[in-house]
Amino acid sequence: MSVWVSNDDDGDEDGGFGVWVDLDYEGFGFGKGGGGELNVKVSKREVVAAVLPLQEHWLPPSNLDLLLPPVDVGVFFCYKKNTSLLGKDLSNNFGSMVGVLKKALAQALVTYYAFAGEVVSNPVGEPEILCNNRGVDFVEAFAEAELKDLDLYNPDDTIEGKLVPKKKHGVLAVQVTELKCGGLVVACTFDHRIADAYSANLFLVSWAEMAQSKPISTVPCFRRSLLNPRRPGSIHPSLNDMYVPVTSLPPPKDPQPGDDYLISRIKADQLNLLQSLATTTNGCSRTKLESFSAFLWKMVAKHAILKMGVVVDGRTRLSDGDIDKASLMGSYFGNVLSIPYGGKEVNEIDENPLSYVAKEVHDFLDGAVTKEHFLGLIDWVESHRPVPGLAKIYCSGSEDGPAFVVSSGQRFPESKVDFGWGKPIFGSYHFPWGGDLGYVMPMPSPSCNGDWVVYVHLLKGQEEGSFEMY
Repeated sequence: MSVWVSNDDDGDEDGGFGVWVDLDYEGFGFGKGGGGELNVKVSKREVVAAVLPLQEHWLPPSNLDLLLPPVDVGVFFCYKKNTSLLGKDLSNNFGSMVGVLKKALAQALVTYYAFAGEVVSNPVGEPEILCNNRGVDFVEAFAEAELKDLDLYNPDDTIEGKLVPKKKHGVLAVQVTELKCGGLVVACTFDHRIADAYSANLFLVSWAEMAQSKPISTVPCFRRSLLNPRRPGSIHPSLNDMYVPVTSLPPPKDPQPGDDYLISRIKADQLNLLQSLATTTNGCSRTKLESFSAFLWKMVAKHAILKMGVVVDGRTRLSDGDIDKASLMGSYFGNVLSIPYGGKEVNEIDENPLSYVAKEVHDFLDGAVTKEHFLGLIDWVESHRPVPGLAKIYCSGSEDGPAFVVSSGQRFPESKVDFGWGKPIFGSYHFPWGGDLGYVMPMPSPSCNGDWVVYVHLLKGQEEGSFEMY
């Protein structure tokens, strides 16, 4: 998919400059597939538990965990065939590589014990983690395909439920798939109510460190008191515009057919140009995420999407200069997210320059990137318990048109997920949810050259089109 971005000041076609924002798939070295449905054969299923016994206990959710719906999130990494692992020749030895993964997983689960537990309901119906070392479902499989044949333009055919496992039990599931070229795909699915992407990233890096017999660089923090509500609470009225108790929601809609998933790349020079186009006339610059989000908002406004949310991580905001708390929050395991959003008329988004739209993104984010916002959100949840709450952006789509959410994956630690046979040549999160809500997650390219990998889930037709940004 390519979209023309123009900076033609007078609006005609004979001046200014432009660039094709090339959402390039084949730049990864993969093909578009087309060779038929991917067949994956499971060869073994087992449960991997923590290598050391754990005392059974309950881990309650924080108030911010309670804002997440029961949705599972996938993540996968693709590795080329490699004949060495920690000095051993593992050419064509899938079993030895799986052995390394299982041993390291059992070690990592000692520290990340929440991933080895089960989600159960407490007496008032809220989810809690029973830390009982139930273990992680671990699947070994083989796919009659090569890395270059994986059709990432259609993850529903090649990723969902095939290379990325469906989680049936516990909190985390793992699948390792051997490809006929000797490549490997390592994938996980986890319960989003238990961990956000930041927490999952910590685990993935620790798992890889264990595989290489290295000490864990970041020990997770499960101290829920860091997110305790205040007494008395203080809730800004804006939070009632961003979040809603689920009891006030209409009945859920059935998933709509024809959703498009794709994974693409945006090159660094194109991101820099988007950022320059988003700069205001008085020289006020915007971040790359704000600029990219504004770009998406203009693109989908052609299709009557009026609302866009942006996921904000509250870890650094809650620290607010406190060095000790910053260290604890930097390793905090759980959800520390908020999703502010903006809504505009189609004409307003479509007819104004990118710098105007980027300012709108900046303005609705500005009130949510503060310590007070997250403290108030914790208090808001407390005031409604045990009734769960939900971000209002999730509820868009029935009356006032669909919406989408942008989540920054710039902390995606792809280059650090090396289990001993080399860094992955590609990796991505995967969010298989239905309904009208779109989801876009930009992540750093494995090439580490400033390019972005972009995971896109939009309704069919929303990601197609071109437009000019004057």
